[in-house]
Amino acid sequence: MRRRTSGHTSRDSSRRVSIRTAVSAGLAVVALAATAAAATAQGTAASAPTSHGQRTQQVEYFTGSTAHPRHLTVPASKPVSPSDRAAIAADGDVTSIVQNGPVGSKLDVVFVGDGYTAAQQEDFHADVRAKWAKISAVEPYASYAGLFNVWAVDAVSNESGVSGDPTQDVVRDTALDSAFFCEGTERLLCVDTGKVESYASKAPAADLVVMLGNSTKYGGAGYNDISSQAGYDGIATASSDNDRSDQIAVHETGHSLGKLADEYDYGQSGTYTGPEPTEANLTTLSADQMTAQRQKWYRWIGQESPDGGAVGAFEGGGYYQYGLNRPTENSIMRTLGREFNLPGREAMIAGFYRYATVLNSPVATDRAVPRKARLRVTVPASAQVKWYVDGRERKAARGRSTVVVRSLGVPADGRGHTVTAKATDRTAAVRDPALRKLLSGSLSWRVSP
Repeated sequence: MRRRTSGHTSRDSSRRVSIRTAVSAGLAVVALAATAAAATAQGTAASAPTSHGQRTQQVEYFTGSTAHPRHLTVPASKPVSPSDRAAIAADGDVTSIVQNGPVGSKLDVVFVGDGYTAAQQEDFHADVRAKWAKISAVEPYASYAGLFNVWAVDAVSNESGVSGDPTQDVVRDTALDSAFFCEGTERLLCVDTGKVESYASKAPAADLVVMLGNSTKYGGAGYNDISSQAGYDGIATASSDNDRSDQIAVHETGHSLGKLADEYDYGQSGTYTGPEPTEANLTTLSADQMTAQRQKWYRWIGQESPDGGAVGAFEGGGYYQYGLNRPTENSIMRTLGREFNLPGREAMIAGFYRYATVLNSPVATDRAVPRKARLRVTVPASAQVKWYVDGRERKAARGRSTVVVRSLGVPADGRGHTVTAKATDRTAAVRDPALRKLLSGSLSWRVSP
């Protein structure tokens, strides 16, 4: 286990902006009850009581940095006890790691740490910055880094490190009870999902949640059947200081943000005979059938994909060896260390825009601005801004991110007028018209007479 020393015995407020949000004693815990639907081609079994009444849930784990993932059923976390709720209410400082815009206009990523003592919280923040740098270097994150806010929520542990590191007999007293060797599987890093929910809820918003365990040991997990009252779907866990564990988090966001299916099988004989999967990257159709019926990823067939080779229909996926096809031979939804394929990238970008908006401005839109006001907007590099006065475009300002109101030709006639900025992300990575509707936005300001 890595040991760190730190000269910080208290929070250094000059180095960070800390936000303390109150949590009531009755904070709701993540719902882990069974879903009514049967398992689909995605293959995630619903949380259900065992014969002894104990609820379970499916987790995804990874035996190695280039291995196909596996699934395992583990006991579901118990409801957070009153004493734990009280302890959590007194803990949980929130630190802004990346701030790109207002909450509600950005996709808010929340990291919660485990196995960090009070003196190691600055180490945790450094680990979050390093982990996010690696995640956001992967496409399409890299092209859309400006759509994200990142928050770190402190969870102070009594002991440093996590249980099961380096061996199964090691037990540590930590805030979130994270542990390797979960259900006897060494690389499976389980966590108390109810406690994660309680801490993550302290952030201003939680659209995506990652638990970092203070460890150099390779491992992690994906809790993909969780829908949180805080607004996120799924929890990814990863070790903080293993330089390969970031790929676990990237793969898991393929599920939580892109709503993508796993593209691997278990190498066992089995043929899928169910209905057409709802996920964008699995189909029962051949390439010719997709093209003829204009279904699934037909717009991408034959195109060279960033994960290698041309998009087509490759048999095997959704845990079945036969009967289901995936878009490419080997994307990150099949094997860690790979890229998202073209249909996967399209789904991820659409997922980003389900939480974030294409157009943002630091200038408030809920109050009138004078003619001398300077309006500034931010958009992704693949988007273009257009400016309008009372519904008529000012073409001379097209593409500008900053304008002065009067330079747009707003009349000085003593009447009220409206200036509007509109933007559309014209990325070639999204071809589906239904998804492209998510890629447009507008902001309007009233101009005072």
